[in-house]
Amino acid sequence: MRDPDCIFCKIVAGELPAEMVYQDEQVSAFRDIHPKAPIHILIVPNRHIPSTSELSLEDDALAGRLLTVVPGIVEAEGIAQRGYRLIANAGSDGRQEVFHLHIHLLGGQPMRHSLG
Repeated sequence: MRDPDCIFCKIVAGELPAEMVYQDEQVSAFRDIHPKAPIHILIVPNRHIPSTSELSLEDDALAGRLLTVVPGIVEAEGIAQRGYRLIANAGSDGRQEVFHLHIHLLGGQPMRHSLG
């Protein structure tokens, strides 16, 4: 299912430009347009799911796929050995800005201790 007003749904559908680094039938990964690190990639399900709070037991395989694409992406980006951070914000108090489930992959520099 797709939300016609969702920016990430439009990116996944190819209606808005983005620098895709990975895409398959379940998930897409593209560079964040406002990066917080030298490497800042967003990994999203191709199907519209507002946040992690909306995942159900039927989404087990999809939730796993969001993580199992990470090793290939970090290897291609050259940060597999040095390390990286994964963050999933949920809801307004969690600082989620786009209400389409996404995981931030940050790397290319030492990460600060604080997430704030």
